[in-house]
Amino acid sequence: MSDEDGYTGPATLVVDGTDLAAEVDLRGYFQPIDGYYHWYGRVAANPALADAVGGRKKPCEVRIGERSASGELSDPDPWGRYRLTGTSTPPFAVPTTLAEVESATA
Repeated sequence: MSDEDGYTGPATLVVDGTDLAAEVDLRGYFQPIDGYYHWYGRVAANPALADAVGGRKKPCEVRIGERSASGELSDPDPWGRYRLTGTSTPPFAVPTTLAEVESATA
């Protein structure tokens, strides 16, 4: 069993007021030491995103369905995938009850 939650699939990234369709692979965990939920992952290589971000750190909004969260894009890896990080409520569903946790691991 893993202590991490996650999401892989389509998302919308809002960078400087522009909506960009993207594919993301995100994970997250609650850190009891600081009391925050930390989420992170990668955005699949995307030429429109590369043009908008330009290889720099950039704040963004991440939308997945009805959920959204503020995050930060950082420099791309050698394959053109940008790292995406955020703190607090993630843009994906996280189990919050024992029943949800048990059904997610079944």
